[in-house]
Amino acid sequence: MTVVHGLGDGTAPPSGGDHCGRRLEHGDGPWLRAAGGADELGAHMAPVRQELGLAHQGLMSGAGRLTALAELAAVRESWERRIQAAQGECGSLADKLREAARIQGGTNEAVRSSFTSVRVCGEDER
Repeated sequence: MTVVHGLGDGTAPPSGGDHCGRRLEHGDGPWLRAAGGADELGAHMAPVRQELGLAHQGLMSGAGRLTALAELAAVRESWERRIQAAQGECGSLADKLREAARIQGGTNEAVRSSFTSVRVCGEDER
């Protein structure tokens, strides 16, 4: 959200006209940057599952018949489920953030349209 001052820098009323004060303008930039961050986080997790699998294969081949191997397999499966769930959450969050930006843009336009007949500070009277 950006605070946009009416005329001037907001420290003193402009000469020869009304002082509009501050207006809030919402942009989709923060929403879209957050969505991109969620996408990147999900993408960074993709190789982790492969690396976990490769590390586990090496461990299994070198460990022989240790009884702990069954527990290690269960731990690996648990981590794979967690990583997959986190990737899904990242994708879902990114979609929701983009939707929020789209909705906010529609709301901004609807509000802007509803005020078309209102005189805006700094415009000549019609």
